[in-house]
Amino acid sequence: MKLVVVSAGLSSPSSTRLLADRLTAATREHVDAEVEVIELRDLATEIAQHFTTGFPPARLAAALDAVAAADGLIAVTPVFAASYSGLFKSFFDVIDKDALTGKPVLAAATGGTARHSLVTEHALRPLFTYLRALVLPTAVYAASEDWGEEGLAQRIARAGRELARFMAPAGNGAVPSAAPDVDTAAAIAPRSLHGAITSVDSAEGFEVVPFAERLAALRVAD
Repeated sequence: MKLVVVSAGLSSPSSTRLLADRLTAATREHVDAEVEVIELRDLATEIAQHFTTGFPPARLAAALDAVAAADGLIAVTPVFAASYSGLFKSFFDVIDKDALTGKPVLAAATGGTARHSLVTEHALRPLFTYLRALVLPTAVYAASEDWGEEGLAQRIARAGRELARFMAPAGNGAVPSAAPDVDTAAAIAPRSLHGAITSVDSAEGFEVVPFAERLAALRVAD
């Protein structure tokens, strides 16, 4: 199994890479996976060349192939102007439109202030949803004051568990059979397109009731 980590940090060392490393470690506590880290700052020139020529240079092509072949993806960006960085967006602009389809993605970001904590929801989640990825319920944002705090460590651990759960044991894109925890189910429920997740049983997993059936039951009750 392969886990690919995309870090858009610009400095070395960077808090973006630090968060990426901690999310990787949290995921590997629950799944045995080979890890490949892609530092986008090392590919900035190649990404620009791809835009102007239409062809990826060798190093960028290898990075794009690695993302397409991954069983799970961790993507971390610093916040610029209340959104993801231009380098981060540019990389995902040149990726094949089908490369992330059905792939579990753990989205994360770093910033200087907690005021940008919703960047994972109003910028990162829509981006990966557009690319038809399976965006995990827990996204992680780390402000400067969060480092060393228990809350950040808990979010990292939770996100790592979720990614490990959604990475298929055989690498075939299927969701593992292990039942998700209640918090995960509650986060997924509002985004279900085919039914409402009404309960989680530790032995049987999700109970999904089609919306038409739920609506009919409500009408009978009225």
